[in-house]
Amino acid sequence: MINLLPTPAYVINKNRLYNNMLIFKHIMDATGVKILLSQKAFSSYYLYPFLSDYLIGTSASGLYEAKLGYEEMYGREVHVYSPAYTAKDLNILIDICDYITFNTPEQWLRFKPVVEKNKNINYGIRINPEYSEIKRPIYNPCMPHSRLGTTLTMLENSFDLLFSNKDNVNISGILFHTMDEQGADTLNRTLDVIENKFKDILRKIRWINFGGGHLITSSKYNISTLINIINNFKSKYNIQVYLEPGMAVALNSGYLLCSVLDIFENGMKIAIVDTSVACHMPNILEASFNPKIINAGFLNEKKYNYRIGGVSCLAGDVIGDYSFDHELRVGDRLILEDMIIYSIVKNNTFNGIPLPSIAIEDENGISVVKKFNYEDYKRRQ
Repeated sequence: MINLLPTPAYVINKNRLYNNMLIFKHIMDATGVKILLSQKAFSSYYLYPFLSDYLIGTSASGLYEAKLGYEEMYGREVHVYSPAYTAKDLNILIDICDYITFNTPEQWLRFKPVVEKNKNINYGIRINPEYSEIKRPIYNPCMPHSRLGTTLTMLENSFDLLFSNKDNVNISGILFHTMDEQGADTLNRTLDVIENKFKDILRKIRWINFGGGHLITSSKYNISTLINIINNFKSKYNIQVYLEPGMAVALNSGYLLCSVLDIFENGMKIAIVDTSVACHMPNILEASFNPKIINAGFLNEKKYNYRIGGVSCLAGDVIGDYSFDHELRVGDRLILEDMIIYSIVKNNTFNGIPLPSIAIEDENGISVVKKFNYEDYKRRQ
């Protein structure tokens, strides 16, 4: 079946997704935590009906993601947080969302006349505990002068206006997002800081969102520690806990299939494939890593070495240096592992390069659910 697929193609394995969902179900059953699909990492809505059997709903970073969650995972919760809203977007969001989280007290107070139109929504504020163990500055929301979230100092002058009256339209919960695909031990240390800084708030709210960055479905993740953390926190404060893991939802659940177009030598053998880091896997450039290729090793691990390059004009459009047991030939297919997360949601048509097809793999085989053509490219210009 794989040899019949068009390339390039993202192939999502439904059975692997199911295995991840079973892990989430175990955690939810053991703690009562509610887990959301973070659409900024994975938003292949063909699978939303399947995911809705396990996840409580979706989280969004703006209007379009919120609409997608509302339309395609209909009947489940819709959560949204944005660094800034417009009145136009908020007037739509208050009709489709269950939870709307604001970035600052200033914006919440500015839009109070808008949100008062729907008093049934749970409104929140994102806090910045000014503590994070993220090493890469590009991913660290708690860096100095961060634009993401409200520090304790920023909150102090607005405390009564935000939390004084739960019967009217006031803040009923908080969200923090300070992790980047890290373990439960990092969450534990983060919560110690939050409890120390925001203890007065924790006793006034009804819900808290621990955000994303929890690599729950990794084999190295300590699930029992997470369960203990959530249960201890809930027993202490008696509030509903949410998680919105991004990468963990579809971790190891799919691959990017591509074909070799050309092979030549320039100091080493170079193979050009019909995909592109710049267009189809921009997270590789952003996070600076080399994906694994099935049946390949990295440089010098096997007999034949190749630099695998993309098809765009960007000089740095290089997947990486790999080695193989046999010489590559034009037409060979390569499988880049774990290329579903932060790829489909970030891809682009730089150079007019077509977007990869999207296929679903299950016990019945592989079926293409979406193809892209010139008109898709043209509509974006």
